Amino acid sequence: MTEAPRAWPAVLTVEPIARARGEIRLPGSKSMSNRALLLAALAQGSTGLSGLLDADDTRVMIAALRALGIAIAREGDGARVDGCGGRFPVAAAELHLGNAGTAMRSLAAALAFAGGSYRLDGVARMRERPIGDLVDALNAIGARIRYLGAAGYPPLLIEPAVPADPPGEAAAGAVPAVRVRGNVSSQFLSGLLMAAPAQAPAQGLDVLVEGTLISQPYVAMTVAMMRAFGAQVDGGAGRYHVGPGGYRSPGRYAIEGDASGASYFLALGAIAGGPVRVHGVGRASLQGDLAFTEVLATMGAQVEVGSDWVQVQAPAGRLRAVDIDATAIPDAAMTAAVLALFADGTTRINGIGSWRVKETDRIAAMATEIGKLGATVQSGPDWIAVTAPERLQEAWIDTYDDHRMAMCLALAAARGVRVHIRDPQCVSKTFPDYFVELERLRVPGPR
Repeated sequence: MTEAPRAWPAVLTVEPIARARGEIRLPGSKSMSNRALLLAALAQGSTGLSGLLDADDTRVMIAALRALGIAIAREGDGARVDGCGGRFPVAAAELHLGNAGTAMRSLAAALAFAGGSYRLDGVARMRERPIGDLVDALNAIGARIRYLGAAGYPPLLIEPAVPADPPGEAAAGAVPAVRVRGNVSSQFLSGLLMAAPAQAPAQGLDVLVEGTLISQPYVAMTVAMMRAFGAQVDGGAGRYHVGPGGYRSPGRYAIEGDASGASYFLALGAIAGGPVRVHGVGRASLQGDLAFTEVLATMGAQVEVGSDWVQVQAPAGRLRAVDIDATAIPDAAMTAAVLALFADGTTRINGIGSWRVKETDRIAAMATEIGKLGATVQSGPDWIAVTAPERLQEAWIDTYDDHRMAMCLALAAARGVRVHIRDPQCVSKTFPDYFVELERLRVPGPR
């Protein structure tokens, strides 16, 4: 049974953290949880999911799938999902998807050729998050999706597709193709890929990426999960081929711990002594954010990676500043920006243009909030550079209704200052017990 969300005060004060060490079992990955829920819903048969995240974004996806006629029953740390074999039972629905980009993008693609009428909307920020590249790709192959507000953004109205052979026309015997830009959000490509097996004609469907694909590890994760549910999908590096036949339940599917969430505790080990060990991700992880361990090692932290765990301990001296390309790990890169407060020199993080279309404009927000702590911050269209001050300042941090702003900036308390987090409730999006776990790892007394 799902528990009621934890209630936090309007402002939560994180007291200075002299030292931290211990172990933590991560909650389920948000990205894997929402993908697994959709794939299980589209599959033939019933699927038992274990390790399913219980947070706002997964509750949104579960509510939407139930509104579409999918039976989902919570079971312990997971759920039982009765699949529809690619045809949603409900042909007309209004879905409110909060600020869950994984739900908005993937459901828009999955419903585009479902034969029904669906309205997809979300919170005010969702109406500012672009979806035009995905809609253009779907409409180009016969979908009928209209904007109910500003062009290129939700809310969307999806109506029954035109009676062409979706997805699109092709010469006799040729493989039809759908094209999508890859430089704004990898969720557009992931959504197309997950929807494709149920729509692919006998010769299959090619999904082509135009331009540079960001967050490639997330797409690799999507492909691996599709295969686990029986889909035929091959290729990569901008060209994918999806075979027909839909999905089949694997019976049971285990969801990994959240590698993005792991970054905060691994960083804590690097800045507050440690060692801190996280369980739920390891060397066999599907999640690209595990590459954050390479950033930690480059900065000088002591990193160990096991089959299902990662442990980090602080170096003997201060961390080293780095200049990194974070195109593949944009979420974990936010934690690196806070680590810069503990490093000698200037840390520059490049390839983060996607930050501007996340839950908030994260480049602008991080520049503002890290600046409150006394750091020197510079930024550009797709980069941010942070130089730590000699001493941090006590600060009241605005979170912009963005869970990652709250979680990563709370770590600044490990440099001996009180950090006051406004609207800490925002962590319920992916990690409702984050502040409980952070406090649990605190070691009383001086370092």
